[in-house]
Amino acid sequence: MTSLRPTFPTHGTPKEKILQTMQELRANDVKWREGKVFSLVFHAGDEIGDLLKEAYTMFFSENGLNPTAFPSLRRFETEVVAMVAALLGSDGSVVGNMTTGGTESLLMVVKTARDYARVKHPEIHEPEMILPASAHPGLDKAGEYFDVKAIRTPVDSDFKANVAAMRAAITPNTILLVGSAPSYPHGIVDPIPEIAALAREHNLLCHVDACVGGMMLPFVRRLGYPVTNFDFNVPGITSLSVDLHKYGYAAKGASVILYRNRELRRAQIFVSTDWAGGIYASPTMTGTRPGGSIAAAWAIMNYLGEEGYVQIADVVMKTTKMIRDGINAIDGIKIVGDPEMSVMAIASDRLDIYQVGDEMTQRGWHLDRQQFPPTLHLTINYAHAQSADQFLRDLAESVAIVKKPSLEKIGNSMIVNAARLATRVLPENLVSKLTARASALFGGEEGLPQRSAAMYGMMGTLPNRGDLKELVLDLVEGFTTPAK
Repeated sequence: MTSLRPTFPTHGTPKEKILQTMQELRANDVKWREGKVFSLVFHAGDEIGDLLKEAYTMFFSENGLNPTAFPSLRRFETEVVAMVAALLGSDGSVVGNMTTGGTESLLMVVKTARDYARVKHPEIHEPEMILPASAHPGLDKAGEYFDVKAIRTPVDSDFKANVAAMRAAITPNTILLVGSAPSYPHGIVDPIPEIAALAREHNLLCHVDACVGGMMLPFVRRLGYPVTNFDFNVPGITSLSVDLHKYGYAAKGASVILYRNRELRRAQIFVSTDWAGGIYASPTMTGTRPGGSIAAAWAIMNYLGEEGYVQIADVVMKTTKMIRDGINAIDGIKIVGDPEMSVMAIASDRLDIYQVGDEMTQRGWHLDRQQFPPTLHLTINYAHAQSADQFLRDLAESVAIVKKPSLEKIGNSMIVNAARLATRVLPENLVSKLTARASALFGGEEGLPQRSAAMYGMMGTLPNRGDLKELVLDLVEGFTTPAK
C-alpha cells in the first residue's frame, strides 16, 4: 500500500496515483455496501445513491452562509424544513433550519434553551436540563459547550425514561426536559406525552430527540404499526430534531432542528452588527455550510415522496421483524426491551455479548458495543434486506462458538477478573496509573483493537469513570495522530 505523507508534500502527485491510494485505503473500511454495517451509513440502493451524488456535486461549490447569494439553497432549505415539519404535525407555525447532523441540532437546542431562559428567566444563573440516562451524549456535549448542567435520570426496566425521576430532578434552575424517539442504544421511544405534560406543568421547554426516528416513525405508523405519539401533535413539545441522513437517506451531513414557533427559534440565531466586514448573521453553529448536502436532501425528499418512504419503511420493518425473530430464536441471546421501529440491541444473560461481537467482527460485520447493560447495537435500514439471512447465520455460528470454552475466553475472563480485583484492593491512585497504560495493552495495528471483549469488560470494572475518560482520550488521540 502507498504510504501516507507525514508532512506537507513538496511536489504535487498525479491524479491517478492519488485516487489509487485512496482506493487502497478504502479497502480496509467496513463493508457498508454489503449490508454489514449496523450504524454510520444508510443506503437505499444505487439509484438513490446516484441521484444524491449528482444533486450534491451540482451544488458542490455553493455556500449556505449567504442566502442572498444563493437563493436556490435558501429555497431548498426552507422547503426541506417545511416538508419535515408537515410530516411531524406542524400546524403551520413550526420553523427551523438545516444543520450538519444530529449533534449540531442538539447543540442548537441547548443553546436556544439557555438564551431563551436568559430572556424569560433572568434569575436563573446556573441553568440545568434533565435527560434520561439513554439520551444522546450530544446533549452532554452541548451542556459542556454552553454551560448548561446536564442532570441524568434513570430509565425503567423497559428502558423508557422514568418520568417520576425526571419530576423529582426539577429545580428552580431547570430550563429544559428531553425525551428520545427512539433512544439510540435500545430503540425505545420514551413516554413523550408524559414528559411533555410535565414540561407544561412547570412551564419548561421540552425537546424530542427524533434524530434517529423522525424520518422513520411517521411512515411506520402509516404502515399500521403502533407508535408512541412523539411529534408536534403532542401539546408541550417545543422543539424536535430529525436527521435526514439517517432514515431520510439523504447525503451527509443533513439534519433539521424544528421549533414550535418563531419566538423560540429567534433565540438560536447569532447576529454580529459591529464587525468591519459587515453584518454577520448565522442561524446555526456553522458559518460556511456546504450547499451539496442541502441540495441533496431536497432532491431525495422530492424524488421519493411519501409513497417512496412508505415503501422503503415497509421493507425495513419486514427485515426488522425477520432479524428480531431470528435473534430471539437463537438460544443464549435476546433483544432488550420492546423497540417500536428498526433500532434495537442484542443482549445475553449467560454469554459475554462482547465476545459474540468479536466473532461477528471476524466475519466482516460492524456492530457497536454498548454498556449498562452490555449489548450489541443494531440500526436496520434498507441495505440490510439483502444481508439479513447471512447475518442470522453468522450470528448463530458466533453464539455457538462463544458457548464453547477456549483459551482466549479464559484469558479474557482472567483479564476482567484481575481488573475487578485490582479495583477492589489497590489504592485508587495506583489503579489510575494502571488505567493510563491500558490503551496500549489492547491496541492492534495502528492502535485499533482487533478484539474488544476483554477491553470492554475491563472498562466496565473501573469504579472511577474519570480514569475511563482518560483512557478514551488516549485512544482518540492515537486515532488522530499520524503514524511515525
